[in-house]
Amino acid sequence: MTFREMLAQDKIRLAPAVFNPLAAKIARAAGFEVLYLSAGVLGYMKCNLEANMGLAELVQAGIEIRAASGLPLILDGACGFGDPMHMHHTIALSETAGFCAIEIEDQLLPKRAHHHVGIEHMVPRELMVAKVKEAVAARRDPEFVIIARTNGVRSSSLDDALGRAEAYRKAGADMLYISPRTPEEARTVAGRLPPPFMFSVPGEDAGKFGIPLPELAALGYRILTVTTPIYAFHRAMQQTYGAIANGTANPAMAGTTRKAEQAALHETVGLDALLAIEKATVEQ
Repeated sequence: MTFREMLAQDKIRLAPAVFNPLAAKIARAAGFEVLYLSAGVLGYMKCNLEANMGLAELVQAGIEIRAASGLPLILDGACGFGDPMHMHHTIALSETAGFCAIEIEDQLLPKRAHHHVGIEHMVPRELMVAKVKEAVAARRDPEFVIIARTNGVRSSSLDDALGRAEAYRKAGADMLYISPRTPEEARTVAGRLPPPFMFSVPGEDAGKFGIPLPELAALGYRILTVTTPIYAFHRAMQQTYGAIANGTANPAMAGTTRKAEQAALHETVGLDALLAIEKATVEQ
């Protein structure tokens, strides 16, 4: 099923953030149908933040993740990596890398680290409209989805966010990413703007946002991104390296063994299939 076909269905899909091929394969095995390459999460993984990420780094990560999972992958394209003219390069690379969609937001370039503490630096609405128009004009694959994001809800006002989103949709965006903070705001967004919508849920459990998922689907929300895997990864690594350094039991391995987890890892990466190829060819 293509990403556009997913959006046409009256159904919400969770898109977990993945940061490498192994994470993508694990997410696929868990049953997810679409994945999300978050620039923020990848910036954390590289310890240099999204503000210092380049398009080439995200594209390379996307190629590796797509090669491992094969699932539709949404690119968090940050601010599009440039002005309206630069959108042609951004869209061309994103399509060629195999992403199903790109999310572009109305933030200042170069992006600042303050984004991570809730301080946004928004560009004029007219500039973002021009960027959306050029992103649409640059598209060669009609299946490729342009997602326009505004963080106006938390940096200016809900009315400003709604006005910006409406302008971006008129400019040709296929999907809108607004971040409602409450169920009331989520309903207001749906009442004022045309679907489909996408946003990031604040925690692991999307059902705790305050609106049942079926109702969110009826309101036009189609993709909910979940970025909490990076925190679980960070916690597990802290526990693991701390235990090794202190010579204590690793709480991240409670209830399992190295042998069991090695077997599970081999299954995830498909080691048996690769060994079978060697046995049939170069290891006879």
